[in-house]
Amino acid sequence: METCENKGVRLSRQREAILAELCKVKTHPTADEVYDMVRKIMPRISLGTVYRNLDFLSSRGIVLRIGGAGTQKRFDGNPVPHPHLRCSVCGRVDDLEFPLNLPEIPAEQAMGYRELRCDVEFVGVCPLCSGGEM
Repeated sequence: METCENKGVRLSRQREAILAELCKVKTHPTADEVYDMVRKIMPRISLGTVYRNLDFLSSRGIVLRIGGAGTQKRFDGNPVPHPHLRCSVCGRVDDLEFPLNLPEIPAEQAMGYRELRCDVEFVGVCPLCSGGEM
């Protein structure tokens, strides 16, 4: 599994700290939450720096950016494509853990697409928002 690896990209101190903090959690934090985490070890880091570096890390496939249009973006330290569950009430995101082996998709060859991937997100109401226990 490629979890928490830099994929051969040279990372600055700030990027290393952001990646390390993101990889410590399974909560799929927002950029603001990552900022709060990183500030504990780098008090002078700015929110803008965290946003820019999360954008850099996700554009290089080092972390996953989760969330479609109109939803708050969350980040996952595990860049391996895997399905997620999102609560439509509170926005919480969890990994959906089951074996998912996608077949080779012929659109890549037939239509000339490269680096094809599929992002799967299921949306529902989490146990906390529905009044259930975790």
